[in-house]
Amino acid sequence: MTLAAMRVLSLRAFPEPGADDQLAPIEQTRIERRRQAGVSHAAALRRARAERAAREPCSSAVLLQPTRLRESA
Repeated sequence: MTLAAMRVLSLRAFPEPGADDQLAPIEQTRIERRRQAGVSHAAALRRARAERAAREPCSSAVLLQPTRLRESA
């Protein structure tokens, strides 16, 4: 049996997962943490802007009501 034939049989018996099929668990965790940090940062910006608008009585800015964060996925 040739080396190429042995390689084909080996791949059939033990298929290699495709590198593009899914992210490594560490990458999935990193992406999720970045997403959560982005959500938290956006909420903090909204709160800070609303507080600043509330402190400035002569400001024509409309007070923003806090909005509930929408869940994705």
